[in-house]
Amino acid sequence: MSSSGAQLHNVFVYGSFQDPDVTSVMLERTPESISATLPGFERNRLKGRLYPCIVPSEEGEVQGKVLMGLAEEELQNLDSVQGNEYERVTVAVMREDNSEKMPVKTYIWINKNDPDIDGEWDFKEWKRLHKKKFIETFKEIMEWKKDPQGKGRDTFSHVLREDQVNAQSS
Repeated sequence: MSSSGAQLHNVFVYGSFQDPDVTSVMLERTPESISATLPGFERNRLKGRLYPCIVPSEEGEVQGKVLMGLAEEELQNLDSVQGNEYERVTVAVMREDNSEKMPVKTYIWINKNDPDIDGEWDFKEWKRLHKKKFIETFKEIMEWKKDPQGKGRDTFSHVLREDQVNAQSS
């Protein structure tokens, strides 16, 4: 039985959180997910970073997944990883299974004119090159959340930058 009065959230994800292995680390479970499209936005790479952002774009369309039925604590886990460069907003996505519109939460890049926005982000490339490091880092972040000991999110953000990964693989 679910606890009465607990609000559940549906969240559109378009980057690393589309991968069930990453999501299971962040949420300590793998929620049901459905494929969906977010119209009016585009997904971009960010120079020097391993994760994407979305920004408004009249002609744009972003493919992703909707994580279904997240509890408030799970939503807060996502908030803590997204940090202060993203804003959580409510948008309407189009479900791919039945073409119905669905209100969901998602994270948009606050600085839509950021000079670091740099072309399309590629999920398959991310999986091949960076998934393993992401999972290791997110495991550390979740441990830190349980016992912060003076560390902050910035302690881990350097790991999610391309220059660090390139230096480690040389």
